[in-house]
Amino acid sequence: MREEGLAAELRRRALAIFGRSLHVRTIDTGSCAVCESEIRLLAAPHYDLHRLGFFFTPTPRHADLLLVTGPGVRAMDQALRKTYAAMPDPKIVVAMGACALGGVYDEDKLVHGSIDRTVPVDVYIPGCPPSPLALLHGLLVAVGRLEEKVERLSFAQAGGRA
Repeated sequence: MREEGLAAELRRRALAIFGRSLHVRTIDTGSCAVCESEIRLLAAPHYDLHRLGFFFTPTPRHADLLLVTGPGVRAMDQALRKTYAAMPDPKIVVAMGACALGGVYDEDKLVHGSIDRTVPVDVYIPGCPPSPLALLHGLLVAVGRLEEKVERLSFAQAGGRA
């Protein structure tokens, strides 16, 4: 899918679920900051993530999506769990980069590898670092997973009736 088509599809699906916008909370659990530089590129004029209805938020209470970079460092486990718990339902977690997927550091007393050992991960975006286009694709997959969660939540709130 071309970049323009990917962006249009992402915007259409995000707006269908959230009406106006989807808020992203990022957490760095000890990365080298290269993944964060790729995330910043998404807000630059070339990609302009805001035009797609995605906004970064400093608080997990307003976040729909948690974007985690860096290895699973044990010192960050509690902060990561608290952030996840503070997010309203439905929520989704995206692990970004080789570190977050557990592919760089061996398990030892400081690092346990993958982020999914601390919080449930819905989408994995591989790469060291993933390109902004790979991030857009990962966000599109995440929006699809959110659509499924919203449908399940709506079904459950309706008492299981169609």
